[in-house]
Amino acid sequence: MRQHELKLMTTFFLHRVMPFQPFNPNDDVHVHRQNLPHWRQWGTTYFVTSRLGDSVPVSIQAQWRARRDAWLRVHGLHSVRELDQLTDDQRHEYHREFTAKFHELLDAEHGECHLAKPALANLLAARFAKGHGTDYQLDAWVIMPNHFHALVEPAPNAVLGDILQHWKGGSAREINLALGRSGPLWQVEPFDHIVRSEAQLQHFRRYVAMNPSKAGLQRGFQIGIGAEAGVSADEVLARFGLTRNAK
Repeated sequence: MRQHELKLMTTFFLHRVMPFQPFNPNDDVHVHRQNLPHWRQWGTTYFVTSRLGDSVPVSIQAQWRARRDAWLRVHGLHSVRELDQLTDDQRHEYHREFTAKFHELLDAEHGECHLAKPALANLLAARFAKGHGTDYQLDAWVIMPNHFHALVEPAPNAVLGDILQHWKGGSAREINLALGRSGPLWQVEPFDHIVRSEAQLQHFRRYVAMNPSKAGLQRGFQIGIGAEAGVSADEVLARFGLTRNAK
């Protein structure tokens, strides 16, 4: 991209409310793989999840992974790096059976749940707010006791991986200092998903808003929109014209 085009796109980005550009199957896509495939496309919005390192016990992870690997073998795949070989219906089935189930494991509040402490959650929320409107546009987000979810669109000159590193790396240093501990805090690899339609964007907004009540929490969480923290679930739903139950 030429420098003047990037400058124009960045100026437009900084002076608008949260935009939405769905995944375009006809546009260029970059896929890089760690344990999970990570799809990148210019100008799109991502639903991201990252968790603390102790959020799912090793034994439970092993059971989940064994079921997942058996499903992959039935569908002729050797690893999750090959998920892009599935049909859309098969990918939907995979995410329903395994991605959604893993999120349920997170909601079970395993581990020390450091983020349930408001002072520590505030450190992460401050990281979210710092780059909003400059490095990215941040939509709805929620900090749960041992993980977070966020909808984010990187600015034209920003990279999602750098944004997540800013959130996680910076908050890890501050949280470790507050707790008097050292060492890794976050699970290294996040989950990220390009939002594919307006309907899916609304689905994720509702998921973010309702995650605490779905997990049975009355406290120990924080919901926000953009740089605004301490928003209620009903305020998020009202902001985006949603109801508590999907129609």
